Amino acid sequence: MTPYAHLLEDLAAEQAALDAVLARMTDAQWDLPSHAPGWLVRDQVTHLGHVDEIAARAITDPVGFRAEAAGALREADRAAYEMRYLSPGRAMKAAELRAWWREAGARFLAAARPLDPKGRLPWYGPDMGVPMFVTARLMETWSHGLDVVDVVGIPRPDTDRLRHVVFIGMRTREFSYVNRGLTPNTTPVYVELTAPSGATWAHGDAAAENRITGSASDFCRVVTQRRNLADTDLKVTGPAAQDWMRVAQAFAGPPGEGRRPGQFPKRPVQ
Repeated sequence: MTPYAHLLEDLAAEQAALDAVLARMTDAQWDLPSHAPGWLVRDQVTHLGHVDEIAARAITDPVGFRAEAAGALREADRAAYEMRYLSPGRAMKAAELRAWWREAGARFLAAARPLDPKGRLPWYGPDMGVPMFVTARLMETWSHGLDVVDVVGIPRPDTDRLRHVVFIGMRTREFSYVNRGLTPNTTPVYVELTAPSGATWAHGDAAAENRITGSASDFCRVVTQRRNLADTDLKVTGPAAQDWMRVAQAFAGPPGEGRRPGQFPKRPVQ
């Protein structure tokens, strides 16, 4: 199996893991508030389906997508823009919303499978390489799925598929600064993480003074802004490493608010 085929398989597995949670949820749980201000649990699922549809369109109709993206980027009222695409999901019954999300995810996978991994695709900003484009969908499926799991309390254990989220978290270090209008801090940072399987994932020069060590699960929660650093067991050493974790953002769009310190208990060390 090629690395790209394996990536697509991991995305399908991540979708299936979230679907197993959605299948067990009561109707009431779909309407619980999530930790994203103003967003319900069902909004997290609607967002995933909406962006999967847009991502498939970027593959099958790049010209049409570029025109659509230009209009979206001109939107001055982001809250109004979000509510326009979240509203249809709020009007659906839980079973209907789950079925629509599943179909959107399947359509994206079908559109992505024949792509040349060396190709590039349009998105909101610079074009993206095909593997990074698909990795972003996996990262979003995991992180918005976490928004669901955090509220409904149905287990969805982390797996070594988090290696893709770690990868995009590392790759977006410079973006995290630029997105906030800051000059990127390029001081080398060594990252050593323990995977859910117990394997060690290391990135960078082990002799670097700036270091981040701990669980891959915590690292992924911080770079996707699903946990405040204070609520993790990550050990962050050196000013450059601390600075990066302060601004880390693995997803596109304006700087996120993140989560407040003390909002979640620390995860037990595996």
